[in-house]
Amino acid sequence: MNNLVILPILLPLIVGVVLILFAKNLKVQRIISGITVFALLAGALYLAHIVYYQGIQTLELGNWPAPFGIVLVADLFAILMVILASIVGIACLFFGFQTLSEERQKGYFFPFYFFLLTGVNGAFLTGDLFNLFVFFEVMLLSSYILIVHGGTKYQLRESIKYVIINIFASGLFIVGVAYIYGVTGTLNMADISVKVAELEQQGILNVIAVLFLVVFGMKGALFPLYFWLPKSYFGPPAAIAALFGGLLTKVGIYAIIRTFTLIFYHDPGFTHNIILFLAGGTMFFGVLGAVSQFDFKRILSFHIISQVGYMVMGLGIFTRLAIAGTIFYIAHHIIVKSALFLFAGATQKITGTTDLKKMGGLLKTHPYLGWFFFVAAISLAGIPPLSGFFSKFALILSGIEEGRYFIVAISLVVGLLTLFSMMKIFIYAFWGEQKLSNEEAKQRKVGKLLLPIVPLVFLSIILGLAAEPVFQFSLVVADQILDPSIYINSVLNKE
Repeated sequence: MNNLVILPILLPLIVGVVLILFAKNLKVQRIISGITVFALLAGALYLAHIVYYQGIQTLELGNWPAPFGIVLVADLFAILMVILASIVGIACLFFGFQTLSEERQKGYFFPFYFFLLTGVNGAFLTGDLFNLFVFFEVMLLSSYILIVHGGTKYQLRESIKYVIINIFASGLFIVGVAYIYGVTGTLNMADISVKVAELEQQGILNVIAVLFLVVFGMKGALFPLYFWLPKSYFGPPAAIAALFGGLLTKVGIYAIIRTFTLIFYHDPGFTHNIILFLAGGTMFFGVLGAVSQFDFKRILSFHIISQVGYMVMGLGIFTRLAIAGTIFYIAHHIIVKSALFLFAGATQKITGTTDLKKMGGLLKTHPYLGWFFFVAAISLAGIPPLSGFFSKFALILSGIEEGRYFIVAISLVVGLLTLFSMMKIFIYAFWGEQKLSNEEAKQRKVGKLLLPIVPLVFLSIILGLAAEPVFQFSLVVADQILDPSIYINSVLNKE
């Protein structure tokens, strides 16, 4: 056992509680929050080093042995997600320092920010299905507060859809947990994996698998259950929208990948073909929404949907290369999508709007903002040598190798439409006729706003330039995911 496994959960939880005591002291809250997010990243990196060299780390809470007690599990996939969550948490927090009103920051923003990170990290590290539900609820309850607090009437109205769909999904989640417990008699994911392999009747397992796919599909914004996302993510301030856009849907996708490689892998001809169909619909209809919009944040919100399709495409193909491509793509997307939402916030700070038709000429007045956005935009679209190209290349290559030509064709078309919609933002907001006077431009400097965004852009560049070692690591993660016995033996202490 390794007690460090609980650190990414315990640290933000304790700090969130402590910050409640300093709710009206903004300076103290900022200092504590800033130190905590860096400590969280440092702890995650150290734990990743241990997991990579010593194998999967587990922690049995209360010294109750698995599968009878609660167990936390840090494998390479889980700890990679914790690291990515920590990176995005740092960028969004420091952007929020500069852009959120003091009233909002004093209104328990920081405590719920860390409670949300607690839920996110807990969902990544739990080895128990019921506790996955618990951490989902911690994350979602925090997100409900962050999405509506201090918002406009529009924001409050649209957030109702977000709340209702997630409450409905949570209800279905409990039903799914009850079914899997009724069939296997356990909720420990490693133990479930052992029990389902021994089941004589696999039909009931397909039913439960589809139920969980619906649950996680709602939370991950898969086709056709994505309708709640674009307007919900449009309303909140950029710092919160970037955190949601970068992380929250990925928790749903993580849950799908975890359960459909550890538990529901018995009949991939049925379950994974459904996933592949959903991937195609998610990519295509998501990007159509992005192409039709003329609002900076709405375009980015629809792109969350279309890019989620690429992630589950790799799971649907279900080969070593495809899963590695999915891992690479998730890392790329979390970083780039968060950066793009922060760029939207910086641009809105200058122009006072997110309507592209009311912007123009920002490249002349704010060239650094424009060109850094351009790099992030073409990375999202998959232009070499940036991270988006190499992650998509692996997915497309795996599709061709498996003869999945239809999904490959859809992914290529979606890539072109993604490039078109991102260039629409660049042309309207940055390249067009200058709308701000030089005097106004001088008064609206965004140099400090770029400080938390630029590292994310450089990370995308590094992931692209160092694609070979990054992809080799992704292959190692894929090997661990595709061999459930490694996870099972680590959790159940089998030789």
